[in-house]
Amino acid sequence: MAPKNKESDGGRKRHVGQHRLVDVTDPESELSTPHIPLHTTIRQPDLDEMEDDKNTNHSLKGDYSNIALLMLLYILQGIPLGLGGSIPMLLQSQNVSYKEQAIFSFVFWPFSIKLLWAPLVDSLYFSWFGRRKTWLVPIQYLIGLFMFVLSIHIDDLMGKTGHVVNIYTLTAVFFMLNFLAATQDIAVDGWALTMLSRRNVGWASTCNTVGQTAGYFLGNVLFMALESSHFCNTYLRSVPSDQGIVTLSYFLRMWGVVFVVTTTLVWALKREAEDPEADLDQGVVGTYKQLFNVIRLPSVISYAIIILTAKVGFSVADSATSLKLIESGMKKETLALFAVPMIPIQIMLPLIISKFTAGPSPMAVFLKAMPVRLLFGLWYAFIVWLSYRVQVTPGEFPVYFYLLLLGSYALHQVSLYSMFVAQMAFHAKISDPAIGGTYMTLLNTLANLGGNWPGTVALWMIDSLTWKECQGGPGYCEDSTESEACTSGGGKCVITTDGYFIESIVCVVIGFLWLLWRRRKLHQLDSLPQSAWKCS
Repeated sequence: MAPKNKESDGGRKRHVGQHRLVDVTDPESELSTPHIPLHTTIRQPDLDEMEDDKNTNHSLKGDYSNIALLMLLYILQGIPLGLGGSIPMLLQSQNVSYKEQAIFSFVFWPFSIKLLWAPLVDSLYFSWFGRRKTWLVPIQYLIGLFMFVLSIHIDDLMGKTGHVVNIYTLTAVFFMLNFLAATQDIAVDGWALTMLSRRNVGWASTCNTVGQTAGYFLGNVLFMALESSHFCNTYLRSVPSDQGIVTLSYFLRMWGVVFVVTTTLVWALKREAEDPEADLDQGVVGTYKQLFNVIRLPSVISYAIIILTAKVGFSVADSATSLKLIESGMKKETLALFAVPMIPIQIMLPLIISKFTAGPSPMAVFLKAMPVRLLFGLWYAFIVWLSYRVQVTPGEFPVYFYLLLLGSYALHQVSLYSMFVAQMAFHAKISDPAIGGTYMTLLNTLANLGGNWPGTVALWMIDSLTWKECQGGPGYCEDSTESEACTSGGGKCVITTDGYFIESIVCVVIGFLWLLWRRRKLHQLDSLPQSAWKCS
C-alpha cells in the first residue's frame, strides 16, 4: 500500500558532485519523475575552496527571499499533485469501477514522462522576458485558469449533481493540470540554480522537498480532512452538518485565485538573473542526441528491461489496497491521515539505509529487500480480507485494526525505501559524469514508468477477474447494465470472487519468478566497470 503522491510525487533531493547533478525522486510517489536542466552541471569546489567556504560562505544572507520564493513555488506545484491523489479516494466513494480508476491513473503520468519535453523548456525562451519566467508565468496562469474553470464543473464531472461520473473528461482535465504542473517543475528547478547564490544552491533541494511535500499535504491530507463531514463534525464543529468545511469546488476556486495572484506578483516583482556557467544552453537537438546515445548503450538497454518490469509484483498492493479498504468501509480521510505519522519515518529511513548502499554493490540491497516487499502484497491482501470481518459497526473498526494497519504500513516503508535508496545509489554510480543531468533524468524516467504502467494494468484487471451474482433479483451482474437491472428488480449484486485477491497472489508469484529470471543479470550489471556505462 505505497502512498501516492506524491510512486507522487513527493519531494526530491539534489546532490551536487564533481560535474554531476543528481536528482532523486520521492519514493512515496514513484509516479513523479524529478527534472533537472538536462545540460546543467555544477562543479564541486576543491578542498581549498571548501576551506574558504567554511570561513566566509556559510550564510543565507541575501538568499532569504529567494528561498522563501522557491518554497512557495514548490508548494504551489504540490497542490495539483495532492488533488490528483485525492480524486481516486473520492471516486471510490462514488462506487466507480476499477477500470475507471485505471483510466484516471493516467493523470499521474506527466511527471514520469516530462523528459520528453524538458529539453524544449530548457532551450526555448525569450531572453528579454527571462529564461525561466518565459515558461513559469504563462504556465501558472494556465493552472490558475484551469482550476477556476474546473471548480465550476467539478461537481458534474464527479457525479454529485445527479450526473454519471464522466471519467474520461475528468482524466483529461487532471492530466492536463498535472502536465502544466510538471512543466512548471521543469522551469522552477532550472530557475533555482540561478536564483540562489552559488554557495547556497544546495538549498534548492531543501526547498523542493519541503515545499512540494507541504503542497501535497495541503492538496491531499488537509483537503480530505476538511472535505469530510464526519471529520469536521467530530473534531471541528459544535453543530453537525452533512458537508465538510470545504468542498472540492471551493478548494479548486481558492487555489486558482492563489495561482493567479502569486504569478502576477512574481512576474512584476522578481527579476530573473542569468548565470552563464550554471545556465548553459546546449540546445534542443544536442540534448536529444545525448539521450539517444545513452539509450543505445547495451548496459542501459539491459537495465531498462529490468527497471521497467521489476515492480509488476507490487502493482496491485501499491495501487489498489487503499481503494479496497475504502470499499470495505474505512473512511477516506482516515487513510489520508495515516500519512502524518509516516513523515518522521520517511525522513529517517533514507539516512539509515544509505549507509548500506554506499558500497560498490548497491543493488544487492535492492535484491534483498524485494522478496520482503513482495510478501507484503499477501499481507495487505490479508488485511483487506480482515477489514470486512472486524468492523464493530459498518465503517467503524476496532483500535487494534488501526494499529495493525499503521504498523504494517510503517514496516512496508522499510522495504520500499531500501529498494528506492539502492536504486538511486546505483543511478548515481553508473551515470556518465560528462552528461550527468541527462543520464540521471533518463534513468529516473525509466524507473517511474516502471511503476506507472503496472499500477494502471493492475487496476484495470481487477474488474475482469471479479465475479458477481445477483441475489434476490433477476439476471446477473457481469456489467453495469446487468447490475442496474438486478438492483431495479429488487436484488443485490454480491461479489463471489474478488479479483483483488486473485491479482495479489498472481503478482507475488510473478515477482518471485522475476527474481529468478533477472537476479543474476542485475548482479552482473552492478559489477560492470564505469566504462560500460559511458557514451563513446
